[in-house]
Amino acid sequence: MNQAAITEIDFAKGDGLVPVVTQEATSGKVLMVAYANEQAVRLTLETHLAHYWSRSRNKLWKKGEESGNVQKVHDVLIDCDGDTLLYVVDQSGPACHTGNETCFFREIQ
Repeated sequence: MNQAAITEIDFAKGDGLVPVVTQEATSGKVLMVAYANEQAVRLTLETHLAHYWSRSRNKLWKKGEESGNVQKVHDVLIDCDGDTLLYVVDQSGPACHTGNETCFFREIQ
């Protein structure tokens, strides 16, 4: 995905935010789901490091800026509706703030 393709993303549908599913490149595991605004996506494309928008802190953040567990982005894919992204990454350390490899470690019974 190049910078010109960012215009294909429908940020308006989610009040300026789109969900981002993050997948580990080698294993295919879903690591996390977060949100991104246009600035976060632009920074991700420019730096090849995952950037998101924190809804709870109301600010832009680079994954790993505090923990060191950065995500090197290989691909940014857009879904058919233009309102969800997939970051395909190399994950450094655990993806989840709990210390788990992925945020999806709990099963609902």
